[in-house]
Amino acid sequence: MNNLLNILTNSNKDIDNQLLMDYISGKLSHSDRHLVEAWLQENEFESDALEGLEAFGNKEELQRYVNQLNKELKLYLQSKKQRREKKRIRENPWTYLAILLILAFLILAYVVLQLLNR
Repeated sequence: MNNLLNILTNSNKDIDNQLLMDYISGKLSHSDRHLVEAWLQENEFESDALEGLEAFGNKEELQRYVNQLNKELKLYLQSKKQRREKKRIRENPWTYLAILLILAFLILAYVVLQLLNR
């Protein structure tokens, strides 16, 4: 259940994630269930997401699925960060070289024009 909360961390500010998980498990009191259902009526996206979670018949399968999602998300974010870092390192030398060549060309053009004006 704790891993399931990893994927839901900071997903909403209006209602506690543990309350949602208890709602799916059927562990809530009548008043808490009513509170969650009222919140779900106001939030269509969250309601659809909760229906999808409830569609999992086997809670262990749900747990494995959430673990897999967390693992794939971490791998994706790591690879994206590595590509970004690699791209930044690769682009910087060429950018600096291009700037240096442009500056050298401008200085050379200035010197040539000054010599021609004498």
